[in-house]
Amino acid sequence: MSTPAVYDAPRRLVAEALGTAFLLATVIGSGIMAERLADGNLALALLCNTIPTGAILTVLILMLGPVSGAHFNPAVTLSFLLQRELSAGEALTYLAAQIAGGIVGTWCAHAMFEEPVLMLSLTPRTGAGQWLGEMVATFGLVATIIACVRLRPAATAPAVGLYITAAYWFTSSTSFANPAVTLARSLSDTFAGIRPADAPAFIAAQCVGAVLATWLIGWLVRPAARPEPARAAVSGEAAD
Repeated sequence: MSTPAVYDAPRRLVAEALGTAFLLATVIGSGIMAERLADGNLALALLCNTIPTGAILTVLILMLGPVSGAHFNPAVTLSFLLQRELSAGEALTYLAAQIAGGIVGTWCAHAMFEEPVLMLSLTPRTGAGQWLGEMVATFGLVATIIACVRLRPAATAPAVGLYITAAYWFTSSTSFANPAVTLARSLSDTFAGIRPADAPAFIAAQCVGAVLATWLIGWLVRPAARPEPARAAVSGEAAD
């Protein structure tokens, strides 16, 4: 999920916007479908929302990773900015593309399911437990990406998909782990929604998680410098 240099800026930005749009269309659309079919069973509805999200992330990273790095997430872009893999200007354009794509994807999901296209969520998601859940969710996501990119590049796509699938269930917030997703979900009064008033705290927690993971996992996977072998001739301790 690093940013290749072989594709020009317009192609990278379209890839980021398109990928984030499909991600949100999946999150919102599967949430609407799940709520309609689960007959009030919230656990079943969450499961039906989880599986498509993990699956689409795997597909999108495999499909668009070679073009843009497949961030689809300002927290991931922030991490790559901190790692000096992106310039500040590039990071800002990625952010704009991700937000725009997320909003379009949300509106597309509404239209597909014949919901009002323009709406605001009324679903409360707040409290210290959920903020900690978002910090943990984003920490784990960024940690997964950094470790896999450095140590197991071919495993990045399935690892990210599997991590998000797990994090939907082990975090108290159901793992938004993405500022663009959080903003877009505040524009959807459906199963996956979050009140606009609750979004800023989620986004702040996500940014904290991303920064902590960038620092800790970046240190963890950085090989220690090997000491130079002793040169006996120089030290005057050559063997007989």
